[in-house]
Parts: sequence; C-alpha cells; structure tokens
Amino acid sequence: MSRPTPPDDRVITRRRQVGEQIRRVREHHHLTQLDVCGRSGIDVATYSRIEQGHSSPLLDTLIRIADAIGVPLRDLVG
Repeated sequence: MSRPTPPDDRVITRRRQVGEQIRRVREHHHLTQLDVCGRSGIDVATYSRIEQGHSSPLLDTLIRIADAIGVPLRDLVG
C-alpha cells in the first residue's frame, strides 16, 4: 500500500485561505469557535485546525459549519 502524496504549496495556500474565510465569516456573525462547535457537533480542536488551515475538512464538515453559522456553503469557500 502506498503512502498518500503530501499536498503541494498551492493546496496548502488554498487550505489556509479557506480557513481564514471561515474565521472571517464566523466573526462577522459574532460567533465564537465554541458557538460553531456546539451548533455543528464538531470537536473544538478539529474546528480550530480547520480555521488555521492545518486540516482539510470533508464536504460534510463544511456543510455542518455553514449551517451552524447560518450561511450558504459558498460563503465559506468562495
């Protein structure tokens, strides 16, 4: 079984941009990370890694975050 290929710089940069966008949208709606985690059922550590761009969330997770904040998915990844 082969190891997964590590992400290239372009992917890492985009992942950080998405994390920053999620944070901006969350703050715009005056929510804390704990608020979003409580509404979405996502672990605080996992959510923090997503905002910092250290983790690549699944589409299902992004949908849960968007629903918890109350915005369309495109607002998080646009």
